[in-house]
Amino acid sequence: MKSFDQLNNEQMQRESNFLSYLMEGSKAGELANFEAEPSERRSEILFKVTTDIEDTENALKQVEQLTQRLKKHLGQLKGLQQVLSK
Repeated sequence: MKSFDQLNNEQMQRESNFLSYLMEGSKAGELANFEAEPSERRSEILFKVTTDIEDTENALKQVEQLTQRLKKHLGQLKGLQQVLSK
């Protein structure tokens, strides 16, 4: 299971990569290509968005699992604290 920091870094990288990908299409050299092939560009962007959605959903599931593990661990620690403080 990945740590929260690892998941956070991966998500920030995905967002950065996606924004970079979108910005590449607006560069002067790419602009003519973008106008000439809008449906192809749209398909590429749609694929990238779909992939990013799936990656983000998977990361969210991992964060939810990590949250549950941390809550369970916290409950165990609180129980141990109660036992030791008696």
